[in-house]
Amino acid sequence: MDSFEYAFIKTLSTEGGYSDDPFDKGGETNWGITKTVFEDALKRGIISGTSDIRFLTIAQARAIYKIDYWFPIKLDMVLNQEIAAEIFDTAVNMGRSRAIKIVQESLNFLGEKLDVDGIIGKLTLTAIQKWINKDVRALFICLNGFQFMKYVDIIRNDSSQIRFSRGWTKRVQGYKKG
Repeated sequence: MDSFEYAFIKTLSTEGGYSDDPFDKGGETNWGITKTVFEDALKRGIISGTSDIRFLTIAQARAIYKIDYWFPIKLDMVLNQEIAAEIFDTAVNMGRSRAIKIVQESLNFLGEKLDVDGIIGKLTLTAIQKWINKDVRALFICLNGFQFMKYVDIIRNDSSQIRFSRGWTKRVQGYKKG
């Protein structure tokens, strides 16, 4: 199985189908895709069909994830399925820029000297590969740790979000391998 398909299947298992929780700041979602992202994908022709997010198919979600998440953050250049899947899942849940900032913070914690700018460039990609080769487990644990710390910050800043803490914790613990 290729890395994208592996990451897609893992993320879909945590995202599930349609949701319209009034406390979810992402608003209406289906397969983890917000209504805003869905509507933008329709406008740009990434997907076609109904304009009702409730009817978003898994095939359409796959197309959106590949074009709007996988390729923009260059995960095809991350040469470890588990690391690529972890970064992808974080991007889906927290946004692409936040996911890359978590990668950069993790790498800096491990001793790199990267700007935490949320941009996936050559230096960040080189550092990811260095740590995949040097100590993939340390990188993996740091990625999960910084993701968890962001969830803690979200709840500290908005106590209404505590309703999502159990799901977020499961999301982090679900990626045990590394």
